[in-house]
Amino acid sequence: LAQRFPDRNFIGIDWKGARLWRGAKTVQEQQMKNAGFLRIQIQSITAFFGPSEVQEIWITFPDPQLQESRERKRLTSPRFLDHYRKFLAPGGVVHLKTDSRPLYDYTRSVIREQGLELLQHTDDLYASPLADDILSIKTTYEKIWLKEGLPICYLQFRIAPGKRQST
Repeated sequence: LAQRFPDRNFIGIDWKGARLWRGAKTVQEQQMKNAGFLRIQIQSITAFFGPSEVQEIWITFPDPQLQESRERKRLTSPRFLDHYRKFLAPGGVVHLKTDSRPLYDYTRSVIREQGLELLQHTDDLYASPLADDILSIKTTYEKIWLKEGLPICYLQFRIAPGKRQST
């Protein structure tokens, strides 16, 4: 995305240093000036962005945290949506790409329960008309899962700023 949109800034966030190192090396090799990285625990994300500072959030292939006891750790749980509301600009959107059908279904249910605006969704991105040149950018993990024949699910939704709409 940083290559395609040099007039916009991108910040990759992860806790695992090897992933960030690979991204930083690519940015350096390609002399991109619009990409940076934060090695943080995602729970502290609100300490790094001010109100309305972020236009889009891309959540690509997160750990789905499938155990019921780990629901609060899902990056699309109400807990994290509340974090995102603190810095997402009005009209900003969240994108989720995942190979996990349970995470996709869970996120759709959270969107319904909170009365959020679902903009686009598919449970098989590459068999849908949504697979444009942006959504067809593939992560390393995505390439692996596609080789294994797993469909890629995609959601795009809007979060209203402020307090959670419902629980």
